[in-house]
Amino acid sequence: MIATCVRIGLLFTLLLTSVSAPPAFAEAAKSQLVSRELQSANFAQNKIGVSPVRKMVVYLPAGYDDSSKRYPVIYFLPTPSQSYRADFDQRGAQGIFDRAIAAGVIGKFILVSVDMTTPLGSSWYVNSPVTGNWEDFMVEELVPYIDANFKTLPTRDSRGIAGVLMGGHGAIRFGMRHPDVFGSVYAMQPVGTGSGVQIMHSRPNWDLLVNAKSLDDLKVDSFSTIFTAIFQAHLPNPDKPPLFVDLPAHKDGNQLVIDSKLTDRLRSTFLLESLIPQYADDLKSLRGFKFDWARSDPIQDHVYANQAFTHKLNEFGIVHEAEEYNGAWAETNWGNDGRVYTEFLPFFQRHLVFDENDK
Repeated sequence: MIATCVRIGLLFTLLLTSVSAPPAFAEAAKSQLVSRELQSANFAQNKIGVSPVRKMVVYLPAGYDDSSKRYPVIYFLPTPSQSYRADFDQRGAQGIFDRAIAAGVIGKFILVSVDMTTPLGSSWYVNSPVTGNWEDFMVEELVPYIDANFKTLPTRDSRGIAGVLMGGHGAIRFGMRHPDVFGSVYAMQPVGTGSGVQIMHSRPNWDLLVNAKSLDDLKVDSFSTIFTAIFQAHLPNPDKPPLFVDLPAHKDGNQLVIDSKLTDRLRSTFLLESLIPQYADDLKSLRGFKFDWARSDPIQDHVYANQAFTHKLNEFGIVHEAEEYNGAWAETNWGNDGRVYTEFLPFFQRHLVFDENDK
């Protein structure tokens, strides 16, 4: 009888212990993914059917609901070739963030991944009379919405921006033009940083562009789709359906004829290297600035351009981190030992302010 009572007492004690002292991994399981939609006024006049309803997923760390604490925010621009949710739905981003926080790799943070795509893919994150005002949407609508609806630290020192591929291009562009909004920038394998091995006009199928009857006609050729999206952002012409662009080149038989003025206009606003002189002091004001690229990227234009980009930043005295690592296109970003865990999150731990009392 005594032995039975002892066993019951021990069992009761163990039950109490399990309730009052949960294992360390239990807290990590309580992080949240919150889906939201934002009705934007910035796309009302677009010419290509961009939806004014922009969707997003927001990562909230464990303990968010029960705490009065405010958190830094990382705005994340995924590659437009995938869903804005893909890193959570397919690559385990939530678990990776949970594990990093539990291990002290980074303090608790909020991350916002938002759909910034057009019917042709990337918006290229600029204001355009054809695709809509993406820059205004980000700075004037999305950031204020997040600050108003979540427990953020609403200052540039606690606000970072990051992205992959086209999203990396956008992250650098936003850091250049809005260092008062985003204090830290990490671009993973950015594209469009500068001149590549091949000239830009060698990529599209110019006959396809000239003869297209709709945007859907372009989707048989990926480069034609990508470059038309670039032209819609940087060479828009609302009066030229169905592409709504001024084409900077055309074919005359087998000869490629380049429009010098349009090409100069394109390069001066699209290529990030061209913007360095104008925004050098803004880049110098950032708390942190890093970009990386894969040495074995199958499009070697990206490798060449990023190598040149870091040299030009150095010429203007802009402090930054630039890393060429061994690997291929995005293959090492996610996973338990991926670059998001080993590089991306530690970067923001170093450069974001996590406590409103910190200077």
